[in-house]
Parts: sequence; C-alpha cells; structure tokens
Amino acid sequence: MDLVMGNSGDLGDEQDATNSQNKGKITCHRHTTHQIQTLEAFFKDCPHPDENQRRQLSKELGLDLKQIKFWFQNKRTQTKAQNERANNSVLRAENERVQCENLAIREALKNVICPSCGGPPFGIEERQRSLQKLQLQNSQLKEEHEKVSNLLAKYIGKPICQMNSSLMPSLRGSAILEHQNVLPPPILPVHQEMDIGLDLNLQFKGINDLEQSLMMETATNAMDELIRLMRINEPLWIKPPSSTNIERYVIHPESYEKVFPRANHFKTSSARVESSKYSGMVTMNGMQLVDMLLDSDKWVDLFPTIVSKARTIQVLEPGINGNRNGCLQLMHEQMHILSPLVSPREYYFLRHCQQIELGLWVIVDVSYEWPKDNISSSHCWRLPSGFMIQDMTNGCSNVTWLEHVEVDDKTQTHRLYRDLICNNCAYGAERWVVTLQRTCERLLAENSQSIHEVGGVINLPQGRKSLMKLAHRMVKNFCSMLSMSGKLDFPQLSEVNNSGVRVSVRKSLGDGQPSGIVVSAATSLWLPLPSHNVFNFFKDEKMRVQWDVLSNGSPVQEIVHISNGSHLGNFTSIIWPFIPTENNMLMLQESCTDQLGSMVVYAPIDIPSMNLAISGDDSSNIPILPSGFVISSDGRQRDHYRASTSTETGFGTGTGIGTGGSLLTVAFQILVSSPSSSKELNMESVATVNTLISSTVQRIKASLNCSNLD
Repeated sequence: MDLVMGNSGDLGDEQDATNSQNKGKITCHRHTTHQIQTLEAFFKDCPHPDENQRRQLSKELGLDLKQIKFWFQNKRTQTKAQNERANNSVLRAENERVQCENLAIREALKNVICPSCGGPPFGIEERQRSLQKLQLQNSQLKEEHEKVSNLLAKYIGKPICQMNSSLMPSLRGSAILEHQNVLPPPILPVHQEMDIGLDLNLQFKGINDLEQSLMMETATNAMDELIRLMRINEPLWIKPPSSTNIERYVIHPESYEKVFPRANHFKTSSARVESSKYSGMVTMNGMQLVDMLLDSDKWVDLFPTIVSKARTIQVLEPGINGNRNGCLQLMHEQMHILSPLVSPREYYFLRHCQQIELGLWVIVDVSYEWPKDNISSSHCWRLPSGFMIQDMTNGCSNVTWLEHVEVDDKTQTHRLYRDLICNNCAYGAERWVVTLQRTCERLLAENSQSIHEVGGVINLPQGRKSLMKLAHRMVKNFCSMLSMSGKLDFPQLSEVNNSGVRVSVRKSLGDGQPSGIVVSAATSLWLPLPSHNVFNFFKDEKMRVQWDVLSNGSPVQEIVHISNGSHLGNFTSIIWPFIPTENNMLMLQESCTDQLGSMVVYAPIDIPSMNLAISGDDSSNIPILPSGFVISSDGRQRDHYRASTSTETGFGTGTGIGTGGSLLTVAFQILVSSPSSSKELNMESVATVNTLISSTVQRIKASLNCSNLD
C-alpha cells in the first residue's frame, strides 16, 4: 500500500499548495507479511541473488526489481551489524574474564611459596646475600681441594691431574674448550652406562650403633602399624568408586588420621597420598617367596617391569635361619613403569621381616632418611607398607599387598598418564600382586622338566630354561631402558594424543649387551581401543608385516613357541624373519599380559648365539639389544570394556568411544657405533631412529584404523 505523506482536506487551494510542497519528498513502501516471509526464507538460502533470481521474486511478489535489490542490500547490512554486536559482546565478556584471571594471578604471586621448603621466596637482597655466601664457600672448598690433592699426590706418587685425565677425559676436553672460549659443535650427550651406586662415604663409614637402634625402632613401629592395617577393614579401608574388583581397597583418609595421627612428610600443595590393598594367590611356597623378597637381586627378578634397580646397603639383622624372623636391612631401590613420561620413584627404606605364626610372615617397608647429610631430591616417601604371606597346603601362597606412599608432584605428570597415575593403578598394590603372579607362573614353567614347546626345535629342558632366562634378561633390559636418563625431547613432533619422540644416547659397556654407543628412542600415544585388542595385534606374528618397517613387507614365521603362564598371551617365541639381507638373524620375542597391561619385547640374535641358548649353555653373555611395546589401559574406564563385535574378533575399528582407551609406548634401540668410534654423537646420527619410530607409529595407526587421531 502506497502512502503519500501530506495533509488531506476539502480545501482545493490549500490542497494544491500542499501537494506542490510535497513533490520533493520520498514515497515509502511498506511490504506485506507474505512478501517479508518469502524474502526472509529466500535470504537464508541465498543472501546474494543474481539478476534472474531477483526478476523471479519480482514477479512472484509484485515488487519492482529495485525494491528487491535494495531489500537484500539492507538485509545484508542489518545481518552484518547484528553479528558484529554479538561478537563484540562475546569479546567483551572474554576480556572481563581475562582481566579477572590476571588479577587473581597477581594476587597469587604475592602469596607464592618456595617449592622446596614451603616457605616464602627469597627477596632480591636475600638472594644476593645467599649467592655471596655460596661463592665464599665455593672458594673455601677449592682451597681445601688443592690441599687434599697435594697431600694425596705425595702418597700416590703422581699428580692428581693425571688421575683426572685418565678417569674423565671427556670432562677435561670440555674444560679446555671452555677455557679457550671455543664452542663445540652440536652434539648429543653420551651417558656412560654404569651403576654408580651409593656415595663412596657410605661404603666406608658404615652405620653406628645409635643409628641402628633408631632404625630398629622405626622398623618395629612400622611393623605394628602394618599389622593393624592388614587386620582392620572398614571403616579404615573402602572400595574406590571407580573399581569393580572385590579385592581392591584404598585407605579412608579421615579414619586413618584418627587411628594413626602423623604429620605429612611433604609440606607443599602438590603433595598427595596413594594407598591401596590387594590380595592374590601365587604359585610359590611361602618360605621360598620370603627368601626371594629379602634378596635385592631376586627382588628385581621378581618384578622386572616395576623395579629397575635395587641393592642392599647393609644387613642390620640377618634373622633366624630357617624362617628369617627378625631380619632387618637398609635398602635402596628405583622403580619405573610404562613410559618415559612416567617419573621414576626412588626410595631409601628399611625392610623388616617377622613371622607371626607358623606359615605366616609379614614384611614391612618404610622410608628412612638416608644418608643423613644428603639432601634427598626424591619426590616420594613410603609410609608403612608391605605384604603378608600365608603359606598354603598346595605349595602356593596367599599374598596380601599394601602400598601407602606420599608423592610430591612438583612436575605434574604428563596428561596421557595422569589418570592412570593418580588413581593408584600405576604403582598400586594390584600391580605388584599381578606382576608377582605372572613371574611365579613363569618361574614354574622355566623350572619344569617337561618340554612344552611348539615347533620341535628345543629337545632338552635345559635348552628351554636357558632360552627363557635370556628372554627374561631381555625384558629387564628393555624396562630399565624406558627411564631414559638424560633424554632429549622433540616436542615439535607432538600431537594431541601423542607425546612426541624422546631420544637418549648412552655408551653400553655392560655384560650381555653390545659394546658401543646406543641410541634409544621412545614415544607414547593414546589409542581409542581396549588394551587387549592392541596386545592381540602385536603378539600375532602374522600382523608383524603391517607395523615392522625393517621387515620390508616380508612375512615372518614362528619356529619356537613356549607357553610360560596360564594366559595364552604369555609365551616366549623365536621368529624367523624372511629378509634376504639378514639370513643369519633370528628374533627372540617375549609376550606377557595381565589385567593391568601387556608387553611385547623382541631383539635380534644371530643364529650361532641362539643355538648356544637352545642347547642349554649359559646365555648370560649373549649380547642383546631389545625393543618393543608397552600397552596399558588409560586409567579412565578400567574394568568397563565392552567393545563391539568387530573389535572383539579383530584388532579394532578405530571407534573406541565409550569402550575405554589404551596407552601405547613404542621404544627402539639401535647400536650406532662401536667402542672404537668417537664418543661424541652428532645430532644427525639420531635422525634414522627418529624416522624409524615415527613411521612405525604411523603404520600402527593405519593398521588399527586410528589414523584420524592426527
């Protein structure tokens, strides 16, 4: 409807005058509801109509082409303004939020504390005074060092500098470069592979009587607490909400503080407490198990996937012969599991054994400040923990394990393993018991006189035992390598579900390892598949061609298969790779699995060395350099895996939503030079290992239909 703006009336002259005045005014057109709805609907599909579309709308709605054109122009301008206002509102809210966070951070910085002692940080003046004090002490120590060096030189008969040159040539070379202000070329640090052990002072000083009495009192109190913790159930022990396992319990913090009041060892806000209790039956009699647990070397053999190093510092009380009652010893151990992303744990602790009654032992572990004059950098402290061993009539033992530790996470655990570490699954009691069960089953199969081997290659029980010992040593070497001391990170290779590649270079000189410089590379990633599906993929030799880059697409054949546990996935095997350039090499492989995770470890061994092991000879000197895979659940939906039919029968479809994921660590080791080669390794030397592990990961993702994780 067209409306002309102006006055109306019956006066002719007045109306003519008015009309003549309104000739220059714009005529406004108000569209009908139908026209507006039609234009709005068309605008949603096509905000920029062409000439033909505008002409079609003009015919349908009875409007001029210019009216159609101007309406769309106005509509686009209006929509743009509305979007800008909405974006401005969002940005304004985001700006206010950032300002609030900035203000909160400034307030928090005012109340910052020292991460080492928990107190307020040093000011600038205090730091300057502390620095001057350290410089003064440093100069005094230098003077004392010169005096002692001169004194020793008189007795030894040669200058100390000659001793230093023979012991630390690499350190002397770096000192010369520094003195001459010459920068060395980019190199990777090569770490000497040797057990440094304890401080030299500890090897000569020993432990005085007063210290021994304090240790005995500490161990006795810890034993009393452990026995009470073993015998009391609710309300001290409760089942964690996330677990469906009837044997797994954690401590109720409030109830524990009422029964055992104590001050926390770590005072920082990043400290937390881990506790767990778990029971299981193992195929070993109680007395034999007690003897192995009190031997540091056998302690490592029982738990090769957890304990990387252990030693007995001093036996304070040997205990009664025949039952080891009253045994007390000071020990040191280093533990590490799963991945280089998981921080190792180190303890100085007392281990005390007590026989409660016939066939029942309790062994307690409790941390101890040792050495006294050493400021420990350990981020964990073991509260009274241990295990109760009940001897059974069938030659087995019922073991109840209790873990109770304080952990100070100054460096937060990597996001991939954070859930697994923080819910007591990584170093919890359940892992200790299931590992002990698997190891005892393996020892039973290793010492069996009957030959359970598929392939007909091994004819003697001694040959099977020698081969299984070689595979056990291979697994120990692989697990100790995972800590990767002195590792270098390549974060540019990281993805959302990947940790990036970590590389470590070391000089290998130990018995049973190839001599030379070894490059180790490892990466960890998350896969949306249950862990048992991933394990089934790796343990199947027919699938090896899909992930093994070095096989060049050639198939492999399993020529020896030795079952070493009740689960079908626990076995030792020899694989023959059909590689024309490697006719003299075989592959030794160990596959093991339990309810907490799995592992597939392999190493190339030449045929003469393999024949030596199969014949029953000593295999401890056969050089071996293992690589492999570590698989575990992601700690988020444990015990709730319900995969689809396709994933139950195959190796995965890549759709793990709601089924629980898994964490995979891929680790390789390569001997890159002989002992006679240069001790320094250029960065370019690790490019091959980096490419190898990256291409292997891509192959694994493609085979498991998980390439979309990139």
